[in-house]
Amino acid sequence: MSDAIVVIETTKKGGSLITAELGNGYNKDVYAIPGRPGDTKSEGCNELIKNNKAALITCADDLLENMGWKEQKKTSPKKQRQLFIELTADEKTVVGILQQQENIHIDELYFKSGLSSSAVASALLTLEMQSVVVSLPGKIYKMA
Repeated sequence: MSDAIVVIETTKKGGSLITAELGNGYNKDVYAIPGRPGDTKSEGCNELIKNNKAALITCADDLLENMGWKEQKKTSPKKQRQLFIELTADEKTVVGILQQQENIHIDELYFKSGLSSSAVASALLTLEMQSVVVSLPGKIYKMA
């Protein structure tokens, strides 16, 4: 299986659009290279980008950066996260599951937590902002 789907050129009813739709259905990252407006071979890519079904990329570096494959420059050391963070019940559930596994896909997190998708998404966002959880390519999460 691929980590991402890149649509380079397709018409408005091209087969690549089916692949992109299936990729979205399987929670794959979908990217499209935009083309000239009015060009029939670019209409499909432009439509994917316009409808937020694909992220816009213009070069290979965009893909490498979005997927987290680009070699990182040395950065300043990470700040130590707070020692005593107040967590909600949903956040505690998510953290408990993440502590049991090194990496976990968001769908498995929904299943194991028994929480609604919006509750898990909200907890993950809050935990990411507090530097407790890190998001990886492919909708995978791990403890920071």
